[in-house]
Amino acid sequence: MEEKIPDPPPGTGPAGRKLWLSVVTDFGLDPHEELLLIQAVRCADRLDQMADALDGAPLTVANRHGDQVPHPLLVESRQQSQLLAKLLASLRLPSGEEDARPQRRGAARGSYGVRIAS
Repeated sequence: MEEKIPDPPPGTGPAGRKLWLSVVTDFGLDPHEELLLIQAVRCADRLDQMADALDGAPLTVANRHGDQVPHPLLVESRQQSQLLAKLLASLRLPSGEEDARPQRRGAARGSYGVRIAS
């Protein structure tokens, strides 16, 4: 019996839908991985919305002191891009390259004990 591909989260835009389908079509996700993917989908859609809002906008704006500073959406776009990269890396999806090195995974840290104050 073939598994049903889960629908994208409600309100997902084109970029998020494309990301969602590219992952869930090929990979079965655990619940914690699905939560990471949902956040990545939302992030991808926000990046598209910011790109649309920045289209034709100046790269700098005057702050309250009259100084020219980067447009706030440029700053947020950079932060969202970094977040998206981290979310996707956290999913540890294979790159699709057969000759690529396997992903390195950190060793177990061991159990955490109670620290005794001296």
